[in-house]
Amino acid sequence: MKKVLILVFISVITVGLVYALAYYIRIDSFSFALALNFMLMACVLTFTEAMKSGLNSPYFNEKTWEKKGKIYESLGIHFFRKLLVVIGWEKLNKKSKPVQKNPEALVNLYYRTKQDELGHLIITIIVLGFNIFVAYQFGILKSMWLLILNLLLNVYPVFLQRYNRPRIERALHVIRRG
Repeated sequence: MKKVLILVFISVITVGLVYALAYYIRIDSFSFALALNFMLMACVLTFTEAMKSGLNSPYFNEKTWEKKGKIYESLGIHFFRKLLVVIGWEKLNKKSKPVQKNPEALVNLYYRTKQDELGHLIITIIVLGFNIFVAYQFGILKSMWLLILNLLLNVYPVFLQRYNRPRIERALHVIRRG
């Protein structure tokens, strides 16, 4: 019951913050799109950390249509990974979540890919709702910042997690066998 109350509290605070953001910043601006994405990242991270779910849904398993990441490679996942290195995100991320070659660290990293994917997926859906609303109210051009930032800050990170997780899983199998 305590966990449910905490999750409801986080959700209510998030809705309040989104409302305040929409009240004080024009929702068709770049500032709103950027602030919305980063604020949702903080709120959703708090939510997924508090949720403490095993994230054992079959959704997180590699699908046959993903063809060992080939689809993500064709969508430019390697370019996105290089972009993360260039802007310094990879270095910052490795500092906070170092990758080690022991099974416990890989299991944790494997779980983190699921948690990060779920978070970015939730944010994608919320931002898409704002994107559709802004496109309808103000026109498609005014909603482009929401669309572009949603792709860069949420959709591609989902692709990256789906691309990396099978590789981590294979590494875990190799370590456990050998």
